[in-house]
Amino acid sequence: MFYIYIIYSVASDRFYVGHSQDPWHRLEQHLSNRKDKYTGRNSDWELRAVFKVGATRGEADKLEKYIKRQKSRRLIELLVKKDFVPEGKLAQLVRVPHVRD
Repeated sequence: MFYIYIIYSVASDRFYVGHSQDPWHRLEQHLSNRKDKYTGRNSDWELRAVFKVGATRGEADKLEKYIKRQKSRRLIELLVKKDFVPEGKLAQLVRVPHVRD
């Protein structure tokens, strides 16, 4: 199963959207990789939302790119709200209710 995940850094006040088979492990990689151009700048990333996407990397990659192409912080802020219900192209996203703290 592949997931779309959204992480947030308080220090930079930025969101990052990615996809992974294990978003919790991927968060640990973001936190430990100081060389990464985007997430390596800060070490305070926290998981804000996780969505089941599908069985293939292609499905997850397609949706991740769609979200990023919107260039919309507002959309990402909506996605992290627990009561937001995705529609349209994002309708296939299924929120994972238990985000580990």
